[in-house]
Amino acid sequence: MNIKGIVFDPEFTFKTSRSGGAGGQNVNKVSTKVELDFDVVNSALLSEEQKQIILSKLENRITKDGVLQIVSQTERNQLGNKEIVIKKFYELIHKCFVVQKKRKPTKPSRSSKEKRLTSKKRDSEIKKMRRKDW
Repeated sequence: MNIKGIVFDPEFTFKTSRSGGAGGQNVNKVSTKVELDFDVVNSALLSEEQKQIILSKLENRITKDGVLQIVSQTERNQLGNKEIVIKKFYELIHKCFVVQKKRKPTKPSRSSKEKRLTSKKRDSEIKKMRRKDW
């Protein structure tokens, strides 16, 4: 499941609009907000197995039509937001295909077992001495 050498840029669709929030004239007249759309279902660069992995791991970010949407409006210019969106896309795709190591269950060591038992014995002795009839 290696996705490293693939360049997805030809399959990107960009939409621009005016950013929301405070910012004065720049926000009101310049379309700096950038939205990247990537059609996962109809992508020619991905295998069916890769598509299924992306669809399952990024299901909250994907529309019903199978389009992955990423938005950026932090920069004051369109080019900066476009670069951020592309960078976010590649990071998301890379995270999808990273295989986590399986956790090996460990057992307590012999010394830790002995320490636990000796502390239990010591605590029971202390409690026994507190009794009137010992």
